[in-house]
Amino acid sequence: MSRKASRETAFRFLYSLEISKDGSDTGLNLFFENNDIEDDDTKEYVIETVKGITENLVNIEEIISSNLKKDWTISRIPKVDVALLKLAIYEIKYTDLPFKVAINEAIELAKEYSDETSPSFINGVLASVMKEN
Repeated sequence: MSRKASRETAFRFLYSLEISKDGSDTGLNLFFENNDIEDDDTKEYVIETVKGITENLVNIEEIISSNLKKDWTISRIPKVDVALLKLAIYEIKYTDLPFKVAINEAIELAKEYSDETSPSFINGVLASVMKEN
């Protein structure tokens, strides 16, 4: 599986976490099983990404919150977009992936999984995050 496909798999699990909050090993294994994920590289990427986001969740959510427009909160953002922002911010801040790739991938996933306003919203938030760097 390609890195792009692995990232999409990680996003789909992160989105399921936004809904169910079951990030246990059992929940992750059930996700792999129910989605016929057998590729070891994909599993490793998803596990590492979810672990990294979980370990840095407070900071990642602070970054999201501080880059929203006034009077906006994370709870007001669609869960799909929250999952995409968490993934992109994790990749930008905690991995060696070039920020342009992380932003582009998040926008492409938003085009596929979210509504028509989400790609520009996500681009705006991530551009604001990059201005902080």
